[in-house]
Amino acid sequence: MSRIKQGLNYLFAKPKTEKVEKIKLFLTEEEYKIFIDMDNYDKVHSINVYQMVRKDSLLNKDEKYLKLALLHDCGKEKISLFTRIKKVLLGDEQLDKHPKLGYEKLKKIDLKLAKLILNHHKTNGDQKLKKFQEIDDRG
Repeated sequence: MSRIKQGLNYLFAKPKTEKVEKIKLFLTEEEYKIFIDMDNYDKVHSINVYQMVRKDSLLNKDEKYLKLALLHDCGKEKISLFTRIKKVLLGDEQLDKHPKLGYEKLKKIDLKLAKLILNHHKTNGDQKLKKFQEIDDRG
């Protein structure tokens, strides 16, 4: 049932203007350009993750994790619904590369944030990253 909801969200996703305006004030100009270029579905997902990170006592005081919430999927580019379904059912190399592509976009802007993006699906024992992954999975 949650996959059907995700599909509908993909088709009808549109981030609210007031939320995007607040994000514009938080991100640097370069980061905001990357955020705005993301697919609407990924923007809505990232805003949801951001709101949950803001409420989390472990992550909410760490600016890098707040920015990670907004930019962690920036490497997905404009991925179609078909490709996203294929990823769930069979796997997809293009989507599997999104952390590396996101890293490439951010490494000259903020290397620490870029490294978080690169590792946001890896479990390496880091408690903050593990908590972020839990939130991302719910977002």
